[in-house]
Amino acid sequence: MGQKVNPHGLRVGVIKDWDSRWYARNEKVGDLLVEDYNLRKYLKKRLYSAGVPKIEIERSGDKVRIYLHCARPGVVIGKGGADIENLRLELEKRLGKPVALNIVEVKNPDMNAQLVAEGIAAQLEKRIAFRRAMRNSMGRAMRMGALGIKTQVSGRLNGAEIARTEHYHDGTIPLQTIRADIEYGFAEAATTYGRIGVKVWIYKGEVLSQALRTTPRTLDTKNFQERSERPRRRNDDRRPGGQSGYNNRGGQGAGRPQGGYNNSNRPQGGYNNSNRPQGGYNNSNRPQGGGHPAPSAPKEGGAN
Repeated sequence: MGQKVNPHGLRVGVIKDWDSRWYARNEKVGDLLVEDYNLRKYLKKRLYSAGVPKIEIERSGDKVRIYLHCARPGVVIGKGGADIENLRLELEKRLGKPVALNIVEVKNPDMNAQLVAEGIAAQLEKRIAFRRAMRNSMGRAMRMGALGIKTQVSGRLNGAEIARTEHYHDGTIPLQTIRADIEYGFAEAATTYGRIGVKVWIYKGEVLSQALRTTPRTLDTKNFQERSERPRRRNDDRRPGGQSGYNNRGGQGAGRPQGGYNNSNRPQGGYNNSNRPQGGYNNSNRPQGGGHPAPSAPKEGGAN
C-alpha cells in the first residue's frame, strides 16, 4: 500500500527551498544538524506564544543568520526592540558564534498549515469539541482563499477508551502533483486523556515556471497543417479504399458498400436469405397445387 509522505519534503528542491542552508565537511555535518535541531526546538518552546511556524538557518563561515517567521512579531521584538536583542545575545552565548536575527511576519496565519494545526491543538487542550475546532479552522482557511484543506486528529478523542482517527477535508488536495503548493503542519495536544496528534494540509494553488507562465497553453495548429499537407511517398502502396466501414486502417477504409457491420452482397431480406422463390419454408420447385393429381372425368356411355 502507498504510504503518506511529508508534502514539504517531497517538494524540496522543486518548488520549495531548504530550511537549513549551509555547507560543511563530512565530519562536521552531523554536529551542525544536531545544533540546528536543538536551536529550533529551543526557539519554538520559548516563542510559542508568538506563533512561529518556520525557522530558517543560514551559515557562512562562523556566522549564523536566523529567519524567524512569526504571526505576532511584536511579541518577539518587544518594546523598543529590547526583547529581540536579549534573545540574540542569549543565542550567541548558547552557540558560541555571532548570530543575526531577522523577523519575517506571517501576514495570513489562517492560511499557514502549522499555525492552523497549533490552533486546533490549543482548542483541544481547552476541552473544545474536536469537530467544532476542525470545522472552524477549515472554514476560515477557505474564506481566506485556500483551494483545499484537510485536517486530521488521532488519539483518545472525547476521552474514548479506544483511540481512533478522524479527518475532514474541503476542496481539493492534489498530493501527487509536485507543482501543487501544499503546506503541511503537525502539532500535539496534551490533554488529560493523553496526547492527540493534529495534522493539517492546505492547498494554495499551482506553482508554474516562468516559461509556463508566459507561454499560453494553446494547440499549435500551424504544425498540424504542415503535417497534413505533406506529399505522399513515392513508394506508398496504401489503397484509398472507401470512406466508411469497420476496421478502417491505413487508407480511407476498406472497399465495402455503405452499410452496417460485415454487410456482404446479399439480396434485400431477412437473415441468410438465399435465392428461393416466394413461398413458405423450404419451398422447392413444385407445380402449383398439392397432393395427388385429380382423377379424370368418366367417358360418355358408361364405365370405361
